[in-house]
Amino acid sequence: MTEVLVVGGGLVGLTAALVCRHHGLAVTLVEKRDATSPQPKARRLHMRSMEVFRELGLAGKVHEAARDLAGHDHMATGRTLAEAERLPLWQPSGPAGAGLEVSPELPCLIAQDGLEPVLRAAAVAAGATVRFATELTGFEQLPDAAGTQRDGVLATLLDRTDGRRERLLCQYLVAADGARSPVREALGIGRSGRGAVGEPSTSVYFEADLAEVVRGREFNICQIEHPRMPGGLVSVDGRRRWVFMAQGGATDRDWPRLLRTALGVPAPDLQVLSVLPWQAEMRVADHYSLGRVHLAGDAAHVMPPFAASGANTGIADVHNLGWKLAAVLHGQAAPALLDSYDAERRAAGWFAADQSSRRTQALRDRLTAPDPTLAHPYVLAAGGFQYPAGALAPGPADLADPEPVTEFDPAGRVGTRLPHRWLDVPRTRSTLDLAGPHWALLAGPAARVPDSADPPVPRTPLPVHRVETGFLAVDGLMLVRPDQVVAWRGSDPAMATAALAGLLTGSGPLADAVPQSGTPAPTS
Repeated sequence: MTEVLVVGGGLVGLTAALVCRHHGLAVTLVEKRDATSPQPKARRLHMRSMEVFRELGLAGKVHEAARDLAGHDHMATGRTLAEAERLPLWQPSGPAGAGLEVSPELPCLIAQDGLEPVLRAAAVAAGATVRFATELTGFEQLPDAAGTQRDGVLATLLDRTDGRRERLLCQYLVAADGARSPVREALGIGRSGRGAVGEPSTSVYFEADLAEVVRGREFNICQIEHPRMPGGLVSVDGRRRWVFMAQGGATDRDWPRLLRTALGVPAPDLQVLSVLPWQAEMRVADHYSLGRVHLAGDAAHVMPPFAASGANTGIADVHNLGWKLAAVLHGQAAPALLDSYDAERRAAGWFAADQSSRRTQALRDRLTAPDPTLAHPYVLAAGGFQYPAGALAPGPADLADPEPVTEFDPAGRVGTRLPHRWLDVPRTRSTLDLAGPHWALLAGPAARVPDSADPPVPRTPLPVHRVETGFLAVDGLMLVRPDQVVAWRGSDPAMATAALAGLLTGSGPLADAVPQSGTPAPTS
């Protein structure tokens, strides 16, 4: 029997397997495809996703695999590619604009077909059982002898290479099986949201040697404004591989001729590799969990690509879920802790999907006339969303000081990612490195701390780190979860240990009182 079965071998499923191994869980991943994705989708990894890979020891490998697009951070616009000009880089307001570093990791541009092989190899090296060409064809949740709880999930698997079927018993199933998730459908979980957003589009993946055309004007996305072929040109490797996002869903067009019109150069070696119609949508699952089955990634939420939040939100899903599964399976926490996954991540998924739906494709508008009601970009990119409910213990001061949405002002509020500060002169160790895969208690220089010889919860060490950060009072304490989210803050060490014990053992209720200024998820 495996402890966790992950269904889906894309970015989110592979990350789920890595997170499970990071927390010492036996995990099996199954994917019906023979290989990782051949399509260069999901290209931008936000800072928060890179922080997750940093915790997993993979940030360096990801940056190395992304070297072709290093420095391609600019946007560009023009009538054609040949006439396009790079736009100035967006400059943040608030603390980040004042020179405060937001993260120990830079964001990363890397195509999905380049990243997935790195994650697959890392998952295998970490001890995960990774089985491609293996399809989940059915599952059932087994009741225990009393019939009041679920005792496991019995999955039926099909080996697509030889047709052999087998049954696999697991404790929990994580469905990262895509937007059309068969697991979600089998559970009967509906979805809510805006539905279709904007008009249909077509993505044309092609090869052409354009290195000299873009030299000195390297970009991430170039908005083409030609009247006969408007759209967005996306760099996949900055030299030969490109994706053109055309308006309309028609696929039977003379794409080589139309692409040359948009490029404004002959491009004699241009070769179309694939033409895929698509429709931007906003749909969020009405429940992320049912019994011992949990949804993640596109199975839980789909959103327009304009904020580059889809895959990043999925990575955050499994980073949140992994430590909770481990705490329950290792006997450190009551099963009720897993209820917080839906409470936290469905709200975050709705927020990201709503923000993505409200953003425009027009690059000039983003810089010259930004919508002041939208969330600050770093709120999306650096994990600035505040969980309104979940495995949290907010106090009265927290309820009076919610995290802003239109500004980026990280201050270590309960329900938010721990702010980054460098802890050493070489700038190699961050506050974020203090938590994960374990809990941590940050203490100001003059703070009273609990007796470390007596852990508040069995098998749950709580190391104390004395730090001077600017966001923590000299006598303050901050309880940080294994996913680097602040669970409690105050100054009484007894309350800190009581908060940890309450959240894990179920002796304290899950918080449901942090006010929010963003668009909340619908209740169901």
